[in-house]
Amino acid sequence: MEVDEVEGCLLAQFGSMQTLDHDDLISQMLRLVGGSSLTTEAATFYLEMNQWNVQAAVCAYFDLEAGPEARLGPPKMTFVKDVTIGEGESVPPATRFTKTWAVTNPGAERWPEGCVLVFSSGLQMAEVGRIGVRSLAPGEQADVSVDMTSPAAPGIYESKWRMSTSSGLFFGDTIWVIITVEVAGTLALTQQMDKFHVLDQSNANHRNSDNRPQSNPFGLKSPLPPPANEDAMN
Repeated sequence: MEVDEVEGCLLAQFGSMQTLDHDDLISQMLRLVGGSSLTTEAATFYLEMNQWNVQAAVCAYFDLEAGPEARLGPPKMTFVKDVTIGEGESVPPATRFTKTWAVTNPGAERWPEGCVLVFSSGLQMAEVGRIGVRSLAPGEQADVSVDMTSPAAPGIYESKWRMSTSSGLFFGDTIWVIITVEVAGTLALTQQMDKFHVLDQSNANHRNSDNRPQSNPFGLKSPLPPPANEDAMN
């Protein structure tokens, strides 16, 4: 039976599905798809991707049944920690900052090529809504960064992001940044201090051939030598 025919046969069964319980929706999708290789995990993935709409999730599954995501199951991504910008950290208005998350691939398969981090909801504080992410091997951890600019008006703002395959399938944890915009925000200062620390470390590691640090052009000049003894001059 063709995919379109299968979907058509299932449409009549969706009308009676009024439950909002996620476990029930997963069971319904597994029952509707029937004797396929769809797992509970994959059913959950398709339902989450389609806001727990069973009809849309089943259609998405059949549309991608021949693709690698349907055969192997969705990739996995777990949020590890906030590397920069803790939850609710204060930021001055209209200030550029970099938000960095540490994420890992807890699955048994390498991520497919072309994965991107995509803005999903909240306030879009980044200039772009998609950031390319390299393919992570099983168990591998990496930092993912997005350059953002805080709003001009004081307040509390949230921006949510999700990992996606190149074909637009979301997977893994939702990650977010929450900032408090206030004039007295310290974010710009702390990130600038971090940059100076990195620069200072770089300078400390850069030596002359005689293992002496490079001279600081802004430092105090060496004092002039004392005048020669007048008696010796006579």
